[in-house]
Amino acid sequence: MTMKITAATRALTALAQETRLGIVRLLVKVGPSGLVAGQIALRLKLAPATSSFHLSQLTQAGLIKPSREGRSIRYSPVLSTIGELLAFLEENLSGGPTEKLVAKTSAKSAPKGAAKGAPAKKKAARKSR
Repeated sequence: MTMKITAATRALTALAQETRLGIVRLLVKVGPSGLVAGQIALRLKLAPATSSFHLSQLTQAGLIKPSREGRSIRYSPVLSTIGELLAFLEENLSGGPTEKLVAKTSAKSAPKGAAKGAPAKKKAARKSR
């Protein structure tokens, strides 16, 4: 199944924040069993209210899935959505302007360092004296 652009945009928007990206990375590493909200907050050193906000944003984007576990809520990564997002990016960016730009950029030599630029400035200063 191909991800629609609106779903991809929603997922990318959710991931475009450091804490939320950290939560998804943690949950993907842990695997399908996921973690309860308190464990996520502890591991990432987040205040409960902060983690709750970010978990809600990721749930709305379809990247994680909550399930009630007694008094706690366990969050698991939705690996199918994450896979679809990766496929969407690959399909929509490969071979296009981005790939050509990366190839062009890596073909260029490294940018001139400050050390190389400094003597030229000294020479110019000497000439003006």
